[in-house]
Amino acid sequence: MSNFNLLLVKHSQMESERIKLRPISLDDAEDMYEYTSDEETTRYIYEPHKDLEQTKSVIANYFVKESIGKYAIELKESSKMIGAIEFRVHEWNKSGELGFTLNRHFWGNGYMTEAGNLVLELAFDVLGLERVYAAHEVGNSASGKVLSRLGMKCEGILRKSEMIKGVLVDSAYYSILKEEYLDSKKGTID
Repeated sequence: MSNFNLLLVKHSQMESERIKLRPISLDDAEDMYEYTSDEETTRYIYEPHKDLEQTKSVIANYFVKESIGKYAIELKESSKMIGAIEFRVHEWNKSGELGFTLNRHFWGNGYMTEAGNLVLELAFDVLGLERVYAAHEVGNSASGKVLSRLGMKCEGILRKSEMIKGVLVDSAYYSILKEEYLDSKKGTID
């Protein structure tokens, strides 16, 4: 049995200069509803939430029920929860899968790149994984830009690979390998 879950629990809170990653709780319902009910924020991922109770139910049944690897993105200066980032470890091939959502009122400020870098540090420096990957609907070029800023490379397009809002869509897959991550860190230190 591996220690991946133990390490993820020990690192259930991480912080950088401007943000904190921490477990999601029912206290986040109003901040989460602000973006899960917004059609622009959810356009490429899921149907907007209809009411606050739906958001509370998602928090309880998805984020709290199995909280390992699921983080609120909180602004340190205001304690506002502005999005969520998830990281699923696949032990069998020493890889991890990254996913995220960010309130559109906070797009373009580098918060998701900052959060992603915290997760990559966890993946490679703490967990010792060999690869981290992510996918986005091809129409969502902004997510592709975030993944590129994290040092990920586009591996290709899987056609009609995901069901989004009842429609099969094409997904662009990105990844970064441990050696690429370590090389990029050397470049920032030298």
